Amino acid sequence: MRKSEFEKTQNPEYIHLPSLVVCPPTLVAHWAYEVNKFCDQLTVAQYSGNQAQRRHVRSIMSTLDIVVLSYDILRNDAKEILASQPIWNYCVLDEGHIIKNKKTQITKAVKMVRANHRLILSGTPIQNNVIELWSLFDFLMPGFLGTEKEFNHRYSKPISSSKDAKANSKEQAAGTLAMEALHRQVLPFLLRRVKEDVLHDLPEKIIQDYYCDLSPLQHQLYEDFSKKNMKEGEDEQMNDSVHVFKALQYLRKLCNHPRLVLTPQHPQYEQVMEDLNREGKNLSDISLSPKLSSLKQLLQECGIGIKHQQQSDSMDSGTECSAGHRVLLFCQMKSMLDIIEHDLFKNEMKEVTYMRLDGSIDANKRLSIVNQFNADPTIDVLLLTTRVGGLGLNLTGADTVIFVEHDWNPSADLQAMDRAHRLGQKRVVNVYRLITKNTLEEKIMGLQKFKTNISKTVVNRDNSSLKTMDTEQLVDLFKLGKDEAQ
Repeated sequence: MRKSEFEKTQNPEYIHLPSLVVCPPTLVAHWAYEVNKFCDQLTVAQYSGNQAQRRHVRSIMSTLDIVVLSYDILRNDAKEILASQPIWNYCVLDEGHIIKNKKTQITKAVKMVRANHRLILSGTPIQNNVIELWSLFDFLMPGFLGTEKEFNHRYSKPISSSKDAKANSKEQAAGTLAMEALHRQVLPFLLRRVKEDVLHDLPEKIIQDYYCDLSPLQHQLYEDFSKKNMKEGEDEQMNDSVHVFKALQYLRKLCNHPRLVLTPQHPQYEQVMEDLNREGKNLSDISLSPKLSSLKQLLQECGIGIKHQQQSDSMDSGTECSAGHRVLLFCQMKSMLDIIEHDLFKNEMKEVTYMRLDGSIDANKRLSIVNQFNADPTIDVLLLTTRVGGLGLNLTGADTVIFVEHDWNPSADLQAMDRAHRLGQKRVVNVYRLITKNTLEEKIMGLQKFKTNISKTVVNRDNSSLKTMDTEQLVDLFKLGKDEAQ
């Protein structure tokens, strides 16, 4: 429109300027595809590839309508891009909560961009604490919410103090007033759309938790490790954030499968291998991880991975999931996807047809995988990592979502399940979360629920991360639940 208006009037206010879309790498090709599909009169280019390809796009930027690139590419090429195109018409940040931390190099690069209009798209503008909102508005309208120090004094501290269990009536009242003032300040610039409001015919989304026990081997390893680390916590080593992170990662891996922690360097490796050999087993046995056994059963109940006669019997018996379901299967770690792919699908469920989408897949090839999965109903399962497959993609070819692992940040899981529950979905979407009972995983789900409830207003900064937990809270994360301890 600006281009045609300038051609008519020669008014410099309407001089043609390209617009910039910044998004996660998985969505770059998707954005270009959607622009070509719905606005084919616009010229769009993906700023990606090798140096020569990116240099070519820079040379023609001023003639384009839209340039799409990833946050990482913008971080790396910011100076070259802005030298080629100093000012843009629109700058749109998809999944804009990525710039929530003002200190990251990505945020600094994004805030270098000069544009006449700025938009942020996000389903979760506040994920952990209210200061994240300041960083987003610092991009949209620098100075609108004051300096970071002023914002903390005016809004963040009163709101956080009012959320404290020990807050007195005066602090609670001050927090309420600060919240109301913040709402009045920012609401005119927020366009909130809840799916249920704009998509009246969107099918239901049903979330169900499937609880699994620890195997005897997992239980022994978990108990030994927990006791060791609780003792270290009493010696005040627990406050070392690096130590805490490694310890929690160990327990998260162990809840999935012992093989993820039993490397040859593990102090119990040789003894465990001897015991397994005596029992005629090895670390690829899915019985060592009840979560895998539960996953196998759940897939079969959905009519996946069973022979034709078994499928007919399943449909006749009226099980909860009948045939015809297609699954998005999310893990946090690629190593767990490897185990599912090799130990479960290739050894135990050879009838399953599947594709895979994780960080090892070139960003330019991800859209073709998405399109192939959506278009081909013979593909039963799409294996994904939450970080790569959980943002922005349209995967309505599936009507079932299974989480084998869970993120500390509830918004990551919520966004992932909504890859299937979105515009274009015609079936009820069932979400299954596999949770190991009485372990760290239950505590993660508890923290997810806590954060989800209070993020609807503003998250309490004092409980927003592991770094701000006291020793007693951290030690509690390592304890087995009562049932398992018994």
